[in-house]
Amino acid sequence: MDNLVQPDGERKRARELGINIGRLTPGPWNAITDVAGLRVGHTTLISGDGPLVVGQGPVRTGVTVIIPHEGNIGVEPLFAGYHVLNGNGEMTGLPWVEEAGLLTSPIAITNTHSVGVVRDALIAYDIGNGGGSLDNSWSLPVVAETYDGFLSDINGLHVRPEHVFAALDGAKSGPVPEGCVGGGTGMICHGFKGGIGTSSRILSPEQGGWTVGVLVQANYGQRALLRVNGAPVGQLIGPDEVPLPGVVPAPGQGAGTGSIIVIIATNAPILADQCRRLAQRATLGIARMGGLGENSSGDIFLAFSTANRNLKQSGGKEPVEVKMLPPGALSPLFEAVGEATEEAILNALCAATTTVGVAGRTAHALPLDRLQQIMRRYGVDSF
Repeated sequence: MDNLVQPDGERKRARELGINIGRLTPGPWNAITDVAGLRVGHTTLISGDGPLVVGQGPVRTGVTVIIPHEGNIGVEPLFAGYHVLNGNGEMTGLPWVEEAGLLTSPIAITNTHSVGVVRDALIAYDIGNGGGSLDNSWSLPVVAETYDGFLSDINGLHVRPEHVFAALDGAKSGPVPEGCVGGGTGMICHGFKGGIGTSSRILSPEQGGWTVGVLVQANYGQRALLRVNGAPVGQLIGPDEVPLPGVVPAPGQGAGTGSIIVIIATNAPILADQCRRLAQRATLGIARMGGLGENSSGDIFLAFSTANRNLKQSGGKEPVEVKMLPPGALSPLFEAVGEATEEAILNALCAATTTVGVAGRTAHALPLDRLQQIMRRYGVDSF
């Protein structure tokens, strides 16, 4: 395996490199799991090398799952909302999120051609573990995707139900593995190896002390547009220094096409439409990193609140009491989403390692020494 996913020296997160994004404070793990009760699991599939043989490989793919709280999300749904920056992508279950304002399943992220099997596996897992989604006969899982077919045998459909089950069974709180893991295994970001990244922010007591966590699957962007804290990193690390992956765009599509999925969690007591407003603000972090929401990009963002756990899915006709922040209290949360999204993308780039895939195609890692050199040159190591 050593020649398939290369170590690239010691990989570090942005803050370990002295790069601090924004002015707010990260949580203890600087991860989406800083939202209490939330768990993340990955299954990573890496095998084979050489020419593409559909059904055999090479394989550079996987699945990532987010379990929103420690209970059964089918029984105890959460307020949720979403935003689409550009719609050349997929996230299942969104019509119900829009209609009811509720998240009623775990969230999974995988490759484009595995959405169906992952969705069905979430239902099968629920049934096999006693159900709980209404009367055990109804479920609309949320599954999102980005495309990894440049590096992986995407038409081989290598993600199977047991891989989803393993990610669910292995989901945990604490630090979250990043980079070439889970659904991010075969992803490319701004012309470097991309993948899974995460970050969080905790508001001050005066702002409510709420936690905001973000997880991204980053597979988008042009090299020349990549900026880190405003520094033109993508322009300064050109293809003569670090070769581009060589992705050939489809007719009418520019270089750097791809997608990004952003999942936002908070413990702030907000309602469905307020969640939607949080989801919109992921756009700010993507833009600061140099993302455009290009024509062929699937940029879909989902936000949910772990507060108001009394929204039962079935039974009972009496009104329930819910809590919500007044609109004027949302701006600090908006800032937290923008910052955490920006840093999550950077963490994905910093953690990812050079990956060789189909027919020797290579996505090179962002060189961390050069990144630090550029940040020092521009004097923007921190906010």
